[in-house]
Amino acid sequence: MHEREAAAHGMRCLYRLLDVGTTDGSVAELPRLLDAAERTGFAGLNITHPFKEAVIGHLNALSADARAIGAVNTVVFADGKRVGHNTDWLGFRENFIRSLTGARLSHVVQFGAGGAGAATAFALLKMGVERLDLVDVVQDRAQLLADRLNAYFPGRAFAVVDVSGAIRHADGVVHATPTGTAAHPGLPLPAELLRRELWVAEVVYFPIETELLRAARQRGCRTLDGGGMAVWQAVEAFRLFTGLAADPERMWTFFNESTR
Repeated sequence: MHEREAAAHGMRCLYRLLDVGTTDGSVAELPRLLDAAERTGFAGLNITHPFKEAVIGHLNALSADARAIGAVNTVVFADGKRVGHNTDWLGFRENFIRSLTGARLSHVVQFGAGGAGAATAFALLKMGVERLDLVDVVQDRAQLLADRLNAYFPGRAFAVVDVSGAIRHADGVVHATPTGTAAHPGLPLPAELLRRELWVAEVVYFPIETELLRAARQRGCRTLDGGGMAVWQAVEAFRLFTGLAADPERMWTFFNESTR
C-alpha cells in the first residue's frame, strides 16, 4: 500500500519487512532494530504484535493518543528523535463507522487487552460505548487496561472473567487477539455464545475471513473484517511518514489486490 500510494504521488518509497522472528523474536531485539532502521535512513516504522507496548521504552516522545492508549504502532524518525504514534485506533474507528452503520454501542465485549486491544478499546469508548467488558487470558492485563481507560473514560471499562454472562447482555463483540491468524488458528470464544443479535468485529486480516467471522455469519451476525482497519491505519501512517494525504480508496484497491 505504501509503495504504490507513494508512486501515485510521484515518489519512490521502499517499505521493507524487518522481522525479529528471524532471530530470537524477543523484546531484546527492539533496540538493535530501531538503531539499524534509524541509521539506514528509514522515515519510520510500523510496529506490530507483540511489540506495540514494549517499543515505548525506546522512544523519545509519544503523541497524545499513543500516551493515552499505552501502545504504539507507528514510529516516526524526525529531527534526531523517535516519536511514537497510534494509528490503529483511527483505523478501527473509520472501519467501524463506515461499515457497521447503526450498530448499537451500549455494551460491548472485547477479547484481547494487548497493544491492538488497547487501541480498539480506546476507539470504542471514543465512539460512545457505555460499557466495555475486557477479556484476556492474562486477567491482570485486562485489569490494567481497564484502569488506564477509566482514567480517560471514568467507569466505563471493566475486566471480566464471566465471558458467557457478558456476551449474553452485549450488543457486540470485538476480537483483538492473534487467534485466527495462520500461526494461531481457532476461535477466541465458544461459537455457541454467538447469537444473531450481536455484531462481531475482527482486527485480524491475514486471513481476511477468520474462523470467528465464519462462525458469526453462520449465526446471522453482522460482521466486520480487519481489512478496513489495516487500510485506514495505513492512510494515517502514510501521512505521518511522508507529510502527504493518502487517497483511501486507492489504498483500498491496493490492499484488495494483495489480500483478497
